Amino acid sequence: MASNYDRLDAGQRALVDASVETYARVRPALKNVTSGVLWTFREIFEDAEEIEPLFITARTKTVESFREKISRLDPPAEPGGEPTLKFPDPFRTLNDMVGVRVITKLPGDNAVAANLIKRQRDIFDCRGDREKAIGSIESGTYGYSSRHLILRTLQNDAVKEYQAIFNPELPANGSYFFECQIRTIFAHAWSEIEHDIRFKSQDPRAWSPQFDRQFTATAAMLEVVEKEFADLHERYEKVRSFWDQDGEGSQPLNPDRIRDVWQTLLPHVDRKVDDDWGWAAELVAAHGLTETWQLVELLDAERITDVRKALDHRYSPGPDRLLDDLLLWRFGREHIELTAEAADAAPHPRRDSLQRRLRQIERFRLA
Repeated sequence: MASNYDRLDAGQRALVDASVETYARVRPALKNVTSGVLWTFREIFEDAEEIEPLFITARTKTVESFREKISRLDPPAEPGGEPTLKFPDPFRTLNDMVGVRVITKLPGDNAVAANLIKRQRDIFDCRGDREKAIGSIESGTYGYSSRHLILRTLQNDAVKEYQAIFNPELPANGSYFFECQIRTIFAHAWSEIEHDIRFKSQDPRAWSPQFDRQFTATAAMLEVVEKEFADLHERYEKVRSFWDQDGEGSQPLNPDRIRDVWQTLLPHVDRKVDDDWGWAAELVAAHGLTETWQLVELLDAERITDVRKALDHRYSPGPDRLLDDLLLWRFGREHIELTAEAADAAPHPRRDSLQRRLRQIERFRLA
C-alpha cells in the first residue's frame, strides 16, 4: 500500500530524508532519554498511595514511524497550490518521539494519575493537558477517552547527552518535550486496534465506511462497560466502608441509614410504596443493633440464602419480611419475645406467624 513518503515530490523527499538521517543518528541517545523517563514514572507511581496503574510503558519512535509521520502533507494554502509538509521542522514541533503510556483500570483513575504527574514540578514541567476526543463527548458522538500530557524534562542528564549529540554547538540545558498518554485498559485496546487499521493503513483503496460504523459502535459499548465497572467499583468501596467499625461502619442505624445500606446491598429487594423505614429501625434496635456494621453483618448473603430455603416463601419477600426472617433466624425465640404481642394477648397473629416460621427454620436446620 502507498505510504505518506511515496506521495512526496522530490523536494519534499529531500527534506524528509535529511531529517530521517539525523533522527537515525541521534535515536540511540533518545532511547536513553526514554528509559530514564520510564524509570522515573515507575518510581513516581510505586510510591503513590492514591493509585496503582495496571502498567506503564514507554517507547522511542522507530525510524520508519518517524519518516512516515514527517511525510504527512497539509492541504494547499490556496486553491490550486501544492500541499506542504505538515512537519517541516520535526525536531522542533514533534512531541511524540518519546512517548509514555500510563494504563489505568477505571476512567476516574486518569485524572488521579494526571494530577500526580503534574505535581512532580521538580522533574517535569507540564506544558499541555487535554482530554482527547472530549469534543466528541460534547457533540454527542463517540470516540475514546485518553488524557494527553505534554511534559518537559528539567535538567535531565540523559537529555543533555542527547542534545550534545544532536547539536554540540548549542548548550545542553536538559529540557526535552515528550508526550504522556493516560487511558484505561479498555481505551488502550480500542485505540491500538483503531491505530492499526485507521492510521497504519491509510490507502483509501483499503477502506470502507462500515469500519467507521464499527469503530463508533465499539466505542459506545466500551463507554458503557467502563461506566458499569466504575459503578461497580464505587459500590464496592461503599460496601467496604460499611464494615469499618472505626469509621463509616460506626454510623448509627436511623431509618434513612438502614434504607441506604439496604438499597446498596440488596437493591433487588426494595420497598415498592412505603418509603418509611422506621419499622426497620425498631426491629434492629430491639436486639441492640445500633451501628451500620452490625446491620451489614446481619445481611449476609449466605444467611439470606438459607433463610429463603428454610421458609420457602410463596412470594418474594420485601425488605420488611426478609429483615424480620433474618432476625428470627439469628435470634430465634428471643426475637419473638422482643417484637411480638404478649403471650397472653388476644389475638396474637404476629406471635403465631413468628412461631410457625421458627418451627420451619428449626426443621430446616435438623434436615
